[in-house]
Amino acid sequence: MRSLMKLPDNLPVPVDDGSCDHLQGANIPSIEMQTTQGRFVNLKDITQVSTVIFFYPRTGEPNKPVPPDWDLIPGARGCTPQSCGFRDLYQEFKSMGFQIFGASTQETSYQQEFISRSHIPFEILSDKDYQLTEALHLPTFTYGGIRLLKRMAWILKNGKIVKVFYPIFPPNTCAETVLNWILKNDPPRPRF
Repeated sequence: MRSLMKLPDNLPVPVDDGSCDHLQGANIPSIEMQTTQGRFVNLKDITQVSTVIFFYPRTGEPNKPVPPDWDLIPGARGCTPQSCGFRDLYQEFKSMGFQIFGASTQETSYQQEFISRSHIPFEILSDKDYQLTEALHLPTFTYGGIRLLKRMAWILKNGKIVKVFYPIFPPNTCAETVLNWILKNDPPRPRF
């Protein structure tokens, strides 16, 4: 059985197809989404503070191998390493005043299992009804008859998307890439 954390050497690299070009500077819509804490949050409200939301297609299932054709889809493989990257840098983001959310179209109950299994310290949002996906025309692909989000990350301030990272490759460096952008473009201010 292959490890969900180890990325194969020969993964196809996703290309920028322009499907996120419209997002930078966009306002976040007032949409309620369920989180892995079982609560419903309004995206417009939670993004009034500095926020990072990273999106991924789906996390792997425990004790099940990664389907062989999954690795052939550019940008599909790596949801667990991407999420664990944010887990590992969570305190750095928090110390800079940023809250972190993951997001996928998976059901909240499945996301909760992943949170527990992978010791994720932040909430994951479920867009299982595709409300956010439709409202902002997010990039998707279909696998096994299921519509999934393409991998991306956003930096949000005051309810607006100020930076979009897309495509993301390799996925295990996503958190570091986002953190480095923040350090360069939005360094923390001294507190008195």
